This record gives sequence, C-alpha cells and structure tokens, in this order.
Amino acid sequence: MGEVGIIYQVMPEDVEVDLEDLKSRITGTVKDPIKLNQIEEKPIAFGLKALHVQVIIDDKKGGADEFEAALSGLAGVQSVEVVHMGLL
Repeated sequence: MGEVGIIYQVMPEDVEVDLEDLKSRITGTVKDPIKLNQIEEKPIAFGLKALHVQVIIDDKKGGADEFEAALSGLAGVQSVEVVHMGLL
C-alpha cells in the first residue's frame, strides 16, 4: 500500500467568512495519520473564494471520512467535497 493525496474543496457560507481564520481552524483539525500539504484560495464568483485543502493520508490507516466530517463541522463552512483523489 502507499499514500493517497486528496484535495477537498471547502466552500464558505458567504463572502463574509474570514478565510485566514478558517485556514487556521482547518489546520487545527489535521491529526495523524493525515498530513496537510497546502491550502489554496480559489476564486468562485462575485468575490466568493473556496479553499482547496490538499492532504496526504496513509491508505492503510485511513481517516479520510473522519477528516471530511471534521471539515464539514467547522463554523462558516457550507460544504466540503472531494475534487481529486489519487495514489502517490
């Protein structure tokens, strides 16, 4: 087995959500066996930006579903979806 790279798109509830604060709270949800690779802001429309959260997970240990649930539970998050997943 190996490692899996996953990119989650985290949509804030609206343009008023402080993305820097949200990034720090996302970073706080990352726990072993998940490794945070990067967080990028992606423009969507009319000033709204999504966050693309790129993580690396050991596919033996798992944890992707739990991490997605943790992201969804953060205040200010409207939705979370996987936009890319692949073996590294």
